[in-house]
Amino acid sequence: MKLVIASDSFKGSLSSGQVADIVADEATHAFGSCEVARLAVADGGEGTVDAVVSSLGGEREYVRVSGPLGDPVLAAYGLLPDSRAIIEMAAASGLPLLTAAERNPLRTSTYGTGQLILDALERGATDISLAIGGSATNDGGMGMARALGVRFLDEKGGELEGVGADLGRVSAIDLSGLDPRVRKASFHVMCDVDNPLVGPRGSARVFAPQKGATPQMVEELERGMASYAAVLEKTFGIRVADVSGAGAAGGLGAAARAFLGAEMVRGVDWVLDLVGMDAALAGADLCFTGEGHADAQSAHGKLLSGVAARCRSNGVPCVAFVGGMDADAQELLACGIDALVPCVIDVCDISQALSQAERNLRLAAARTFSLLSLGARLG
Repeated sequence: MKLVIASDSFKGSLSSGQVADIVADEATHAFGSCEVARLAVADGGEGTVDAVVSSLGGEREYVRVSGPLGDPVLAAYGLLPDSRAIIEMAAASGLPLLTAAERNPLRTSTYGTGQLILDALERGATDISLAIGGSATNDGGMGMARALGVRFLDEKGGELEGVGADLGRVSAIDLSGLDPRVRKASFHVMCDVDNPLVGPRGSARVFAPQKGATPQMVEELERGMASYAAVLEKTFGIRVADVSGAGAAGGLGAAARAFLGAEMVRGVDWVLDLVGMDAALAGADLCFTGEGHADAQSAHGKLLSGVAARCRSNGVPCVAFVGGMDADAQELLACGIDALVPCVIDVCDISQALSQAERNLRLAAARTFSLLSLGARLG
């Protein structure tokens, strides 16, 4: 029997690799000798660097960079074989780096994300993937671009800091200092939202309130982003304001396209391609995937639905272990998941469930493999 284990982390309790180890242990206990392919995977959000580095045998690099408000933070990214790198912008510019009282998208910047890109270029990376979920920013990607040598000028020619409050003050963009290695590299942006830069579904009106913006701040950011979009279009000769995904991460999606020439990709599919999911499924009898909590969103662009789609196209049955699930998670059964197995069996609160995550997953795996063994005997 050949099994493939490709699970997301169980946030707050188990890493993707730990999940794979537990399920593999229980499979060996139930079936004896079996071939197990373990893939640490993610959907382009939190945990993507860890998963891809683990699967591909890369290295984590630690760099001291500017956090969202300019304070130094120690951020990590992944260097991969074949001159590739993978970066989570949240490691340098993410919302969890700030307290609730510190959140202010008029003052936050993606400068630290640009510093991570610069470090990867300096270490020889020529193919860089960016996961841009979880940002604390709404600076239109100006901070990122400034770290790479771009200058944003006001109407008097003065250089701007490049925070959200500066969006409406940008009059011209000086590209002469852009690091030449940027043009020689390929960039891919993992983005699972299709929000444009401005408008009712734009970066300010949809996402800025989550980052601490008051209604007045939202309107200031919206006006500023519209002005900034016009300058981008004048500078690069490309339309950015209403492009799908341009509003992701407070406009970092637009900046990545304009300044880096980046390709926008669906996060889960990009990760599954990077780690060789289809090759692992060749000749497999069964695949196991999982995540900490499954709900209606799990069926729409998240890891479980992505893995299920690959299994379906390869003709491999797929079982999902989940720490917990909403009733709406049943939608996954139409996506290619053949069985959903919740792990928690006791009545408990979330803190207890997290503390017992390993025990609960082992019991869920044991129950599942006992049923598979029974089915094999009946067959």
